[in-house]
Amino acid sequence: MKRFVPWVLLGCCLGYLLFTLKPRVQSEGFNESDFGALPVLAGGRIQPIDSVARNALLIMRGKQTLRTQDGAKRSAVTWLMDVLMNPEVADDALVFYIPYSDVLGLFGWHQSKEKYFSFNQLKPYLQEIERQAQLASQTEAQIRSPFQSNILKLHNGLTFYGRLKHSLYMDGANDFLPSFRQYQAHLESGLQAVRQQMAGKTFDEHAYEIFSEFASIHQFLEERAYLNPIPPEHQTPALDWIPIGESLFHSIHTGDIHPLIQNYAVMAQAYRSGDSFTFNEHLHQVQKWLSTNDSSAVNNTRFEYGFNRYQPFYKCMIFYVLIFILACMSWGWGRQVLNRSAFLLLLLACVVHSLGLVARMVIQGRPPVTNLYSSAIFIGWGSVVLGLVLEKIFRDGIGSACAACIGFITLLIAHHLSGNGDTLEMLRAVLDTNIWLATHVVVITLGYSSTFVAGFLAILYILRGIFTRSFSETTACALDQMVFGIICFAMLFSFVGTMLGGIWADQSWGRFWGWDAKENGALLIVLWNAIILHARLGGFIRQQGLMIMAIFGNVVTSWSWFGVNMLGVGLHSYGFIDKAFVGLATFVVTQSIIMGIGCIPRKLWRSSA
Repeated sequence: MKRFVPWVLLGCCLGYLLFTLKPRVQSEGFNESDFGALPVLAGGRIQPIDSVARNALLIMRGKQTLRTQDGAKRSAVTWLMDVLMNPEVADDALVFYIPYSDVLGLFGWHQSKEKYFSFNQLKPYLQEIERQAQLASQTEAQIRSPFQSNILKLHNGLTFYGRLKHSLYMDGANDFLPSFRQYQAHLESGLQAVRQQMAGKTFDEHAYEIFSEFASIHQFLEERAYLNPIPPEHQTPALDWIPIGESLFHSIHTGDIHPLIQNYAVMAQAYRSGDSFTFNEHLHQVQKWLSTNDSSAVNNTRFEYGFNRYQPFYKCMIFYVLIFILACMSWGWGRQVLNRSAFLLLLLACVVHSLGLVARMVIQGRPPVTNLYSSAIFIGWGSVVLGLVLEKIFRDGIGSACAACIGFITLLIAHHLSGNGDTLEMLRAVLDTNIWLATHVVVITLGYSSTFVAGFLAILYILRGIFTRSFSETTACALDQMVFGIICFAMLFSFVGTMLGGIWADQSWGRFWGWDAKENGALLIVLWNAIILHARLGGFIRQQGLMIMAIFGNVVTSWSWFGVNMLGVGLHSYGFIDKAFVGLATFVVTQSIIMGIGCIPRKLWRSSA
């Protein structure tokens, strides 16, 4: 009977994955799902409105959902619909996260449990925020105080919010639909008045003034708008989508108004008045026009919308916690059943993790690693694959536990990195080379993964040996083989990846090696792995020494991965981050403590008692 338990558990988890894959059917109200899947050009790429909404809330609020003042939960798309079409309501939403007391003190507010504030609450202090942000921007990012960093973040969030509000029509002006119809009615007479004025002839001054007012509004919207929802009517490059204001401004010269603009105007008016039927009808017309004229954009954004809704990496985090618990429990009792359960679930989690990686590659049209966020996702994936191989060979739960632990931690790191905005951002010019992204970056990231796997296996060796009685000599020998073999693997990939990086640098910057901070970090990983192998093969260290040195490999790798990015110097400073110091320092301290514990003589370990 026990042999069926792993398969039952696997079936339950698979059923959960399939159940959540089922699309939600919205039978009444505003069709938020279809609106969220509409394609727009934002942040340098075509993406669904849902992605814009999620990234905007992450930047401003630190979360992808919103709670109203009465505690009700709202989706990112619902909030963005208010911002675009009913800004009076959006201005009262508690969107801006301000956890720092000195920033609150700037407004005369005291620190309390409330850390989320609305635009209307901050509106009286916009000029002061602007002034303080200008002062803070004059200080280099590496030496800014917490107050300066937080005031800049608040200012950037407010600026972003303002650009979103002006993506359809100017805040404070008349409603979009009446304004648009008035513009339509005066377009012909206004154009005629402009032509007559330019020709030095008598012209209709009233029509000219009205037309000039519209032209200034459209020019303002063109400059301020964040979303570009209007695609070109002819076959042109994908990034030729333009804001509504620019399209209306161009109609001054052409006399033609893009067919989508009226639909957006009617949708905005219907949303403000609560008319869901009219809203959904014109939303369907927008979808139909886009499907006819740019089906690839519609299909791509629908795929990304489904990816956002499914959240595969969040599901993997849940699985990794469960796998780690099962693997650890197997060392005490139920060894075969729990080991088998952990392995099968790890295999399922690896499939979901892999599909998430492939989905990101399809959406971005790039290899798997393009920025820090994707590197965390890929390092976790590589560690899980290595853990599966180890578990298949040794079948003792150690590979499953190690893979689940690293998989969870790296996905947690990725989650925090996503707070900076779009994780599928456009690449900097120096990185815009798929060949090198698929070779150098992937290979050296696999080197990171394997070094971390060796380090975490060493942590399991020490913690199990000191604190449990489940650590036998057989287990110790198995871990010794695992760590040594993985370090060999890490050495190979780190070295090859570093050499490929040098060739890329030679092609991009005209020099193979320049002692850049990132280059030095990569070299440290290669040298440390080489030192470990030489020390072990030369007999200078045995099992216990190997484990301690492997744990220090975690410190070296974390420095190369994150630490050098905090320096903000060198040609590789495109990955600069300024919020990881506390986390990195905490990680280094914990690794040092475990290394210190590992120095306790084996005869004093609980497993030796």
